[in-house]
Amino acid sequence: MKISAKKIPSALFTAAILLAIVLFFLFPARYAQSVKDGVTLWAVSVLPATLPMLFLTAIFTKRKLFQRASSAMAPVAGKLFRISGAGALAALLSIISGYPVGAKTVCDLKKANVIGEEELFRISALATTTGPAFLVGAVGSGMFQSAAAGWVMYLSHLTGVFAVCFFLRFGAKPQKSTATFWSEEGISLSEVLQGSVLSVLCVGGAIAVFYAFGQMIADIGATFHTAPLAEAFLRGLLEMTAGCAFLAQAPSPLALALATFFVTFGGICVLLQQLAFLSQVHVSTKRFLTVKILQGTVSALVCFLFALLFKF
Repeated sequence: MKISAKKIPSALFTAAILLAIVLFFLFPARYAQSVKDGVTLWAVSVLPATLPMLFLTAIFTKRKLFQRASSAMAPVAGKLFRISGAGALAALLSIISGYPVGAKTVCDLKKANVIGEEELFRISALATTTGPAFLVGAVGSGMFQSAAAGWVMYLSHLTGVFAVCFFLRFGAKPQKSTATFWSEEGISLSEVLQGSVLSVLCVGGAIAVFYAFGQMIADIGATFHTAPLAEAFLRGLLEMTAGCAFLAQAPSPLALALATFFVTFGGICVLLQQLAFLSQVHVSTKRFLTVKILQGTVSALVCFLFALLFKF
């Protein structure tokens, strides 16, 4: 019986899910501990930084200052990326704060009809970046023991994101905000806080689940003596932090480039965090994944060239 090529990815995904179920059934204590470790990582490292930023950016987008800043950024944003000033400001917040603040901001702005349908996808592709605190601080200084390497990775990351988004502009028209912004008098701090808490819980759930999946990959790799680079690649595709940490054990230009790819692509864990927001405003999952792969590839190539040039 012939199997359609289109059905192969679905069959592989189903097989992976069934394997994960079997492993969790056979070794519940081991993988429950992995989930616990993921929750601990989220509570100690992610929650303190992410929750305040989600709360503060949600309030900021509802202030008149956001509207004025959007107007100031509109001319440059329109010429470079064919997006409105509000979309450019969402991208700036993402660059400063990192995942998943940009995706949440895009979701909020679209629900409020502040950004238009035609520019939505381009903004989503642009406003989904990591921040310097993670890439320079955690990955560069913490894992690769080099802040300079972290800055090379971060600049390569932004170059890849911006370059692909620049090409997305062709054929698009300059955008303007499609509606007035929220009224400051109508802001409910309790609703903003509730939304921020629910959002960060979603992030924590993704981290905890994929932390266990990463351990499963490590166990399978140890059982079948998988090549270290192959294991790093699989773990990075699943959860970027684990992939970067694995690559940092043997630093090289290729390791830096692959780590930059993982962070730009996001890994399945981060992608699900972002799509949890973007799917609410009907951003195409297939198009989004395609663009993130392209951005990751460009970022990795740029990082590899810089790493060779500066001998990291």
